[in-house]
Amino acid sequence: MNKIRKGDQVIVITGRNKGRRGAVIEVLADDRLRVEGLNMIKKHQKPNPQAGVQGGIVEREAPLHISNVLVFNPATKKGGRVGFKTLASGKKVRIFKSNKEVVDV
Repeated sequence: MNKIRKGDQVIVITGRNKGRRGAVIEVLADDRLRVEGLNMIKKHQKPNPQAGVQGGIVEREAPLHISNVLVFNPATKKGGRVGFKTLASGKKVRIFKSNKEVVDV
């Protein structure tokens, strides 16, 4: 069970995008993730007529390391560290370490 998942609102804590917020698009296997609208790069793309891809300079999100982001806590309006807790029903959920609120709503 990962601490950060696809669709989570995260806030960047270091780098050129420090303080910016966005939703996680994809979590990659090597502890990296792509966040929508953050860490944008320009990629020079060759055209591929068979796939219907037009050539040119394309802007896209580059992966960020998972240690450079925190899950956004709407209660405190800041980023928060995430831990795990098992409920009485036996379900394992993610919680914010600061105020013990459940992340998965």
